[in-house]
Amino acid sequence: MKNYIIFDLEWNQSAHGKADSIEDFPFEIIEIGAVKLDPNYSVIGEFHRLIRPQVYTQMHFAISEVTHMDMKELRHHGEDFRIVARDFLDWCGHDCIYCTWGSMDLTELQRNMKHFRIENPFPKPLLYYDVQKLYALFYKNGIKPSLDTAVDELGLLEDRPFHRALDDAYYTGKVLICMMEELGEQPLLPYWSIDYFRIPDNKTEEIRMVFPNYSKYVSRVFPSKEDAMKERSVAEMKCYKCGRMLRKKIRWFTPNQKIYYGLAICPEHGYLKGKIRMKRIDDSQVYVVKTLKLTDEDGAKKVMGRKEDVRKKRIQRNREKRKRQKNL
Repeated sequence: MKNYIIFDLEWNQSAHGKADSIEDFPFEIIEIGAVKLDPNYSVIGEFHRLIRPQVYTQMHFAISEVTHMDMKELRHHGEDFRIVARDFLDWCGHDCIYCTWGSMDLTELQRNMKHFRIENPFPKPLLYYDVQKLYALFYKNGIKPSLDTAVDELGLLEDRPFHRALDDAYYTGKVLICMMEELGEQPLLPYWSIDYFRIPDNKTEEIRMVFPNYSKYVSRVFPSKEDAMKERSVAEMKCYKCGRMLRKKIRWFTPNQKIYYGLAICPEHGYLKGKIRMKRIDDSQVYVVKTLKLTDEDGAKKVMGRKEDVRKKRIQRNREKRKRQKNL
């Protein structure tokens, strides 16, 4: 049986904006807070440490405003990130389940570890529970609320603030425990999230997961969007209920070159809508996150309507282009 590590990070960034940020290192962690739950969701430990900044040594005004921390506190009470990170991982243990509010914390932890040359001990793929996503899925019809909103809606507010790492980890744990007590484990636990900091290196490492009401595929890196869309594993649409390879009713199309939509029909389970998100590695290279989900007639009509909108906009652009050329 595994313990649950619910953790939260606070980080600083360049006080002078993106222009003065280090490439691939936009945020420097300044605080780690966590609570540890046993398999029965009882709190069995806490972790809290401040970190002395080494890169962004001037506090960004928005970070200071939200966290009420300042550089004086961090210089006097903060420790070296390398020490704190190793202590945190030791405290977590080797066999645990990570839980966060939102999708950024594990990514930023690994990004900071890479910057400070700490070996990455996490499994690949790294699966975790995004408590915000779970709450949105089961309580908010997919709309993701802030942590303080969820705490207030569940009546969990205590005499402790938000926007400090240990307090936010504590409240995230309270929300998770409340959901487990109200809904039970079975509805929640199948909905793993996937951390995308380390992308599959090859076809063998590509990720395919089936959830109760959708499937997800995470690809290796491709030289371009065009190369990605030529790959069969990217373009195919397979029913996650029966495993049948489907013929597309609407081939993949895109309104913006970032998201592609498609539609297929399973003879047994009905319409299957698809969404492909192109995630950039750099100026040209991409990887793909594809989700497939069964839908009804109305859902299918929305995909068809989106396709028609794209067609009309393309016609309008072509008309304007011809008009400009005629006026030259």
